[in-house]
Amino acid sequence: MANLRIIPLGGVGEIGKNLTVIEYGNDIVVIDCGLSFPDEDMLGIDLVIPDMTYLENNKDKIRGFLITHGHEDHIGALPYALKKLNAPVFGTDLTIALIKNKLEEHNVNHAKLVNIQPGDIIELGCMSIEFIKTSHSIPGSVALAITTPAGVIIHTGDFKMDFTPMDGEPIDIARFADYGSCGVLALLSDSTNAESHGYTQSEMEIGKNIEECFARAHGRVIVASFASNIYRIQQVVDVAVAQGRIVCFQGRSMLSICAIARSLGYLNIPDEYIVDVESLKDYPDERVCVITTGSQGEPMSGLFRMANSTHKLNIGYGDTIIISASAIPGNEVGMAKIINQLYQKGAEVIYDKTADVHVSGHAHRGELGILLAVTRPEYFVPIHGQYKHLYHHASLARNMGIDPEKIFLLNLGDVLEFSDKGADITETVPSGSILVDGLGIGDIGNTVLKDRRILSQEGVVVAVITISKATGALLAEPELITRGFVYVKESEQLIANAKEELKKVAQKFAETPKTDWANTKANIRSTLKNYLHEQTKRTPLIIPVVMEV
Repeated sequence: MANLRIIPLGGVGEIGKNLTVIEYGNDIVVIDCGLSFPDEDMLGIDLVIPDMTYLENNKDKIRGFLITHGHEDHIGALPYALKKLNAPVFGTDLTIALIKNKLEEHNVNHAKLVNIQPGDIIELGCMSIEFIKTSHSIPGSVALAITTPAGVIIHTGDFKMDFTPMDGEPIDIARFADYGSCGVLALLSDSTNAESHGYTQSEMEIGKNIEECFARAHGRVIVASFASNIYRIQQVVDVAVAQGRIVCFQGRSMLSICAIARSLGYLNIPDEYIVDVESLKDYPDERVCVITTGSQGEPMSGLFRMANSTHKLNIGYGDTIIISASAIPGNEVGMAKIINQLYQKGAEVIYDKTADVHVSGHAHRGELGILLAVTRPEYFVPIHGQYKHLYHHASLARNMGIDPEKIFLLNLGDVLEFSDKGADITETVPSGSILVDGLGIGDIGNTVLKDRRILSQEGVVVAVITISKATGALLAEPELITRGFVYVKESEQLIANAKEELKKVAQKFAETPKTDWANTKANIRSTLKNYLHEQTKRTPLIIPVVMEV
């Protein structure tokens, strides 16, 4: 009999690019397929997606992609996956609509997209999957109960236990309990807020606080939020309309997602209250509400450009800015920079450190404990979080009585295999990050990133030497071209001395007519590197150019 295998290819030990493989025999289902945004040291990189080599090597086994909800860290890598993998994609209506829009942008038109509803059960190979209603910051979020020949696996997706949600349909905790009473082999659970004690606030509570912020504002109100946080956007719109303010959406993703949400009935806004940015001048400031992207300080987002005076709508005195989000780990510096710029513009800034204008979409320890209690899994695998989040979630599970030997903190690519003898990590498959830079996918590696970091920090020096092809003799004065290294007009002596060092290198090789020019370049590079570091304590990127005449 085949063994059940759980393989995380993304979303463990990190925030984002969630992707989990469930495999039994000749059948594979893939849970989510997301991206993450680059770290600060990934210069020039646009996106980061999971390494899907394992899926490509086993593409004939893939029965489908099961998508828990429509956030970028769960759907963003699908266009890249579906260019190579032909498998149906299952999700709720808003999730599928967002995926369809994304695939159209990438000219992927062959994908089979299947709408499901919470409570639906589908059969994929030897596995049966039930979609269970959960609560999150975007409509249509579901967990997955996957029944395999070896037992039931529950994958929570991103969730919280909001019993007074905006859509009026709380998490289906009873269904989780039903599975718990019948027996759950393994629980894979969201760990993002595993460090936070207590319970996550209800989304309903934020509406009152936003209303108070609007009431105190005397000029324009500009709200920055995640474009996919439809519930939050609806609350902002409701307050704006109640106070007689027109609404203007800004940011490409905000415009796109809100249009999709309106078409499906998830976002209700009277047409007469929606205006474009050019029409704002026709309304007094006290009647204007702008909802924009940029809650994470992203360069080129709506709020970023407003703060830097590169937008049609620039922020100034009298404006009230509400940043209705908390910093994703790693984005703290960018957010702080934006907030400081907004204050310098004279705006009033309201954010999570000064007022309750945001609640998380992820369960705190109290809710995580409830889910553990009702599902009563034999094995537990914390997912969706940095290692510290996984560690704290595992600690909670131990405190609730789960056998420590049946709790697995997995790394990317680990294969957790279940057999008659129990479960263990049996091997590691290819995994990691693929960097997307423009149209290039995976062509930027550590060497290129290292060069980019050196360029950004130390600059570049191009050394040009013209040599006789016949004799190897130096035919012209060496030339040094620098960018980002020193200011040439103030470093003439340094440049002159560096040229003298290059002449010495050229002279050595002129004495040996049959010169290995690759070796010549290496000597130019090492000579310049040593000399310039000795003189400046800097190590620029050195590019030797040898011209033969």
